[in-house]
Amino acid sequence: MKADPSAQVRLLDLQDLDSRADQLRHQRRSLPEHARIVELTETRRRIDGQTHDARIAVDDLTAEQAKVDADVEQVKARRGRDQQRIDQGVVNNPKDIQRMQQEMVSLERRISSLEDDEIEVMERLEQAQVTLEKLTGELADTDARIAEVTAARDASVAEIDRSLGEIEGRRGPVAAELPADLVALYERLRESKGGVGAALLRARSCGGCMLDLDNAELATIRAAADDDVIRCDECSRILVRTSESGL
Repeated sequence: MKADPSAQVRLLDLQDLDSRADQLRHQRRSLPEHARIVELTETRRRIDGQTHDARIAVDDLTAEQAKVDADVEQVKARRGRDQQRIDQGVVNNPKDIQRMQQEMVSLERRISSLEDDEIEVMERLEQAQVTLEKLTGELADTDARIAEVTAARDASVAEIDRSLGEIEGRRGPVAAELPADLVALYERLRESKGGVGAALLRARSCGGCMLDLDNAELATIRAAADDDVIRCDECSRILVRTSESGL
């Protein structure tokens, strides 16, 4: 393949733009905010699960407390009715009065036991509510942190995309002024050679693979016409000759 020497040198400008674009794309993929968002999202998932469990615990204990409260009120109401019957003299039979008095003692014990249960459930409910409030706060804090890191990431991505847009805007005219077959070869090499399709031959060294050229290869290059497109024997990249090549 042949190409004007100036076009070959201009190819290095295209390579420089492409390399800078690749660096920006790598930077965009590697933003630390990406990993931080994943970490925070996992933290949020964990806290959200704990919050869900804590809310169920509060609901269950609230229902349990309501049941114990109702049981206490029910037994107290029964005690009140029996006491009222005794006070009003509705029951006159001494045996019936003795039986009711014994039942009143049982009711008092039952009320005492239920009130103990009521206090125990209330304490558990208060602790469950504290846990729920703590987790709810942590969830809100995590959401705020996710929003903050996401905004920072989006700002960085936007800045990188702006720089990429500028490079792509400059790349089009550079590629358009080069021979189509030279650009096609360069693109194929770039795809297979880690993004570098053309490199400067500097001080008898390939700027692509960074290896020194042997004397036989240098002799071949010296003998080549100025418009010959030279390829590195080691890495196959296009070698661009300039005054820095050391030939």
